[in-house]
Amino acid sequence: MTLKPEKTVLLHTLAHARSGDKGNHSNIAVFAYRPELYPLLIAQVTPERVGELFASRRPTSVQRYLLPKLNGFNFVIDNVLDGGVNESLNLDMHGKSLSFLLLSMEVSVPQSLQSDRTD
Repeated sequence: MTLKPEKTVLLHTLAHARSGDKGNHSNIAVFAYRPELYPLLIAQVTPERVGELFASRRPTSVQRYLLPKLNGFNFVIDNVLDGGVNESLNLDMHGKSLSFLLLSMEVSVPQSLQSDRTD
């Protein structure tokens, strides 16, 4: 039997997400596919890393709200939608595609949590 080393995968292999908007703010909810992945995601998908990922959109703050009974969390990213629906000339003024950007984040998975889905 060969032990698998730690592996870097894209977040979308471990979780799914939904996004929405309120004015100029985006919220993105992320949910682990398996409960045992939730602590790993809490440790690695931090407000700081999300802020770095969205830096080109110049958010003024990123807050994370844990949803432990759902194995998920919700990010509120302030001032990231170029003014929001009524002001933005952006093609995605609702920010629906921002969840896909978040799901492209790299996450390290220890061998003990790897499954066929992370191969």
